[in-house]
Amino acid sequence: MNSEVIIIGAGAAGLMTAVTAARRGRRVLVLEHNGRVGNKILISGGGRCNFTNYLATPDNYLSGNPDFCKSALARFKPQQFIDWVEQHGISYHEKKLGQLFCDESSRQITGLLLQDCAEAGVEILVNTKVTGVEAAPAGEGSARLIVQTDKGPMSCESVVVATGGLSFPKLGANDIGYRIAKSFGLNVTEVRPGLVPLTFSPRDVNAYGELSGISMDVVVSCAGRRFRENILFTHRGLSGPAILQISSYWKEGQPLTIDLSPDEKLEEWLVSKQPERTELMNVLSQRLPKRFVQAWCARDCPSKPINQFAIKKLREIAQTLHRWEIYPAGTEGYSKAEVTLGGVDTGELSSKTMEAKRVPGLFFVGEVVDVTGHLGGFNFQWAWASGAAAGGCA
Repeated sequence: MNSEVIIIGAGAAGLMTAVTAARRGRRVLVLEHNGRVGNKILISGGGRCNFTNYLATPDNYLSGNPDFCKSALARFKPQQFIDWVEQHGISYHEKKLGQLFCDESSRQITGLLLQDCAEAGVEILVNTKVTGVEAAPAGEGSARLIVQTDKGPMSCESVVVATGGLSFPKLGANDIGYRIAKSFGLNVTEVRPGLVPLTFSPRDVNAYGELSGISMDVVVSCAGRRFRENILFTHRGLSGPAILQISSYWKEGQPLTIDLSPDEKLEEWLVSKQPERTELMNVLSQRLPKRFVQAWCARDCPSKPINQFAIKKLREIAQTLHRWEIYPAGTEGYSKAEVTLGGVDTGELSSKTMEAKRVPGLFFVGEVVDVTGHLGGFNFQWAWASGAAAGGCA
């Protein structure tokens, strides 16, 4: 098959690009280094794929240029993918906060994409390793680029890099997309794990490392952002939706501020208990998980009968629990990260087409670009939107 468009990577963004380009009549070849397509799709959402979020707006994305994602998101909205899902007879449900999941299996999303790729004439080669992309020499006809692979060089008019980021290395994630960008002189911003559990400092491990499994509904704040969700204690640190969300904004050395009782102000309630002889630990356990209270008291506020605390001290205790500070030591790394923050600098790309401004015919889509969504289907929506933008032009 003589391809006009070669897409590197058969994940969400790559397959979306392939369908869109093929429906325009382009001859499309998708190269995937794994033995099957859509590995991250298959494991997402606990195997049910949080395939979009109908509340998605540009405010749900991080980027060096917050405006970059606006064009693609405006032209391919969540409802368009929802319509596609419904056309394939896939049943789905909203879990919470606009997050849509398949009722049955993530395989239905890969099936949808593969069926429509097949109908549009897309060819997919798995177990094909790409080692680089080069400009085609003069005299190569309409070919502008050559993709170097372990199966030999392949020429084409357009190359779309949809290789994802560095998260989930066990699924074959690697840095080839960034290397391709750099080989053409394109800037790649600093990359780091995103939507990732955070680890305790040695001092906090000693105090809270035995609380694994405890979950609490809280508000977590850092770097001017706040999220209301659950946190989950682990043997190594903190996880859960609120921590994954804030991790994308957290940087080493910064504290997390956690309101452990966002719905009820503890100050007046605690003061009202002051006449009692009940141990402070037992009083606080009426509002917070007992194991957490035991650990917190053991380290920060030795328990004694509450009537032995001055009212001023009880107010201080309440404020401390509304503004509990934790200084994480780091993250759990790419092996536990949902996404990779950073990537191909958006200043190098057209926001309308995802094409490199200085390299005609070279496109970047999805996670490899410096656009990262919040937890909850937003990164899939970016994959669909950026893939549709590139597929409409490549």
